[in-house]
Amino acid sequence: MPYSHLLVPTDGSELSDKAVQQAVALAHSLGARITFFHAQSNFPISLVGVGELVDPNTVTALVQAARHGAEQILAAAAAAAQAAGVVSDQDTMVSSMPYAAIVEAAGRHGADLIVMASHGRRGLEGVLLGSETHRVLTHSSCPVLVVR
Repeated sequence: MPYSHLLVPTDGSELSDKAVQQAVALAHSLGARITFFHAQSNFPISLVGVGELVDPNTVTALVQAARHGAEQILAAAAAAAQAAGVVSDQDTMVSSMPYAAIVEAAGRHGADLIVMASHGRRGLEGVLLGSETHRVLTHSSCPVLVVR
């Protein structure tokens, strides 16, 4: 089955960058296009009960920093695609469930293949959050290519 539109979730990690490179090479060989996607996590701490202790400017700065980080991650992926002559788009979404955002983005963009890293986060955070890749594999209606 020839794939024509790849969705490539990226978090900027080393393994995710490897998945970007593999996806770009695959898209180039297939004549496919890519949508690079970054799922931004919600605000990292709960403000319930401590909202009055947090400076609103801090929240704004954190949101802006997350948005800027997403833009940098996506720009680097797009530059890799452009260097290989592959047409690409970029998308990002804030979500408390990155796997759901990835699956939703694949449907919204009409992707026929998701190409993603086998894992991104490491250590205790990865154990507590579980594998987003595993969740995408079990919830996606389109094929998923996992890069190790």
